[in-house]
Amino acid sequence: MTMEQPYPAADSDSAPFWAGCAAGQLLIANCASCQHRSLYLRGHCPRCGADEPARQEASGQGTIYACTTVHRAPAAFRDEAPYLVALVELAEGPRIMARIDQGNGGEPRIGAPVTVDFRPGPADFVYPWFVLAEAG
Repeated sequence: MTMEQPYPAADSDSAPFWAGCAAGQLLIANCASCQHRSLYLRGHCPRCGADEPARQEASGQGTIYACTTVHRAPAAFRDEAPYLVALVELAEGPRIMARIDQGNGGEPRIGAPVTVDFRPGPADFVYPWFVLAEAG
């Protein structure tokens, strides 16, 4: 029995992030006061508290900070197991948890370069995935 996959509930903080994904943009917050960059686009900077950090499109480039292969998936994702999940450190600094596509069949490892790819999911949400970059 396959269950319906859960999807995020877009709120006032996360809605601009999800709208950016739908437009093929990975948006982060960039504080004009302290230059701290973060996910999501909150109404204030999580470091210094300044109001309304500016939206910035991230390059979509990053490296794997941590990764794991999910073999025993929750019921809604059981048909997709095994699959890779990683904490990706973006070139701009923030980290994002996302699924990994091995792309060229390379080895997912800490420090491996990845590039963002946007893919449709449940409830018309578009999700950021990361693909392993071509080996040297």
